[in-house]
Amino acid sequence: MKNLSFINKLIYSANIIFALVLLFSFALPFFPPKTFSILSVLNLGVPFLVLCNVLFFLYWLFQLRKQLILSLLTLCLGYLMFGSIYKFSASKKIESPNNFKVMNFNVRLFNVYDWIPENNIESKIVDFVKTEAPDILSIQEYHPHKNVNLSFFKYKYEHVSGKKIKYGQAIFSKYRIINSGSVEFPNTPNNAIFVDIVKGKDTIRVYNVHLESLRINTRIEVLKTEDSERLLKRAGSTFKMQQLQTELFLEHKKKCKYRVIVCGDFNNTAYSYVYRKIKSDLNDAFKEAGNGFGRTYDFKFFPVRIDFIFADEAFKVNGFKSYNAHLSDHYPIMSTFALDD
Repeated sequence: MKNLSFINKLIYSANIIFALVLLFSFALPFFPPKTFSILSVLNLGVPFLVLCNVLFFLYWLFQLRKQLILSLLTLCLGYLMFGSIYKFSASKKIESPNNFKVMNFNVRLFNVYDWIPENNIESKIVDFVKTEAPDILSIQEYHPHKNVNLSFFKYKYEHVSGKKIKYGQAIFSKYRIINSGSVEFPNTPNNAIFVDIVKGKDTIRVYNVHLESLRINTRIEVLKTEDSERLLKRAGSTFKMQQLQTELFLEHKKKCKYRVIVCGDFNNTAYSYVYRKIKSDLNDAFKEAGNGFGRTYDFKFFPVRIDFIFADEAFKVNGFKSYNAHLSDHYPIMSTFALDD
């Protein structure tokens, strides 16, 4: 650093800090949140940390300085471990007579509390789903709204609770449901539900998983008033709950004898412990066939992917789409799968 100007020394010092924090965040998915519960919040900031390191790399590159090596090596390590946060390839789209489409959507109670200042959001969601025509629809924060009619799906399973406003998870299907149930999570309205559907000669298990929410208001004016220590403690407690919920879900899934599709809102990113454990040997449909950032949550500062569709390796991933429909605080995603006859 001795050949650097004073300003460049300050910038390189900041570069070292951001690179080390990013490296530490790469290690966190391999440790249970109970070990580093508060520090696990770094998983949420990986896209931001990656962007910062890209900017540091470009800064040193334009000056032809060897300091570029630090961020370059950090970014390369992240790519080797997790892949890119941005997929440059075009979305895969393969037509097949065996194709069927699975959509996942956290609908935030169909806007029952008017978070989005527009009329008839619930009807717009129904129209959107009808237009995109998924064969299976997995919904988190489902509310049996009087104006919501999804009867174009012949079969459904919903699991709702609550006194004033009933809400929970639901799965709608154009294929016959022969079995259904819920994986209950303690001390929370969140849970995981499942259905076994019959498609042709195959029986498929579809899970809808909704892990504990951080309950962080993303508006800047609200974040400014939040006590940072209290915010971190709440986040740490949430990550511990997510770990327990993941363990309960995996214990249930382990007993399943069918090929599996897992949909859900994990309230955590692809750089988290819960993502790594739930995905396991399943395929992430976005990584197989999507493109871009795959943003699924309306976060103002950088693109966040916290909603996922995974599938057993027996399924071919023939397509994936991330939508920009602003009908909730989440964006819907849909994957096209096929099973060979």
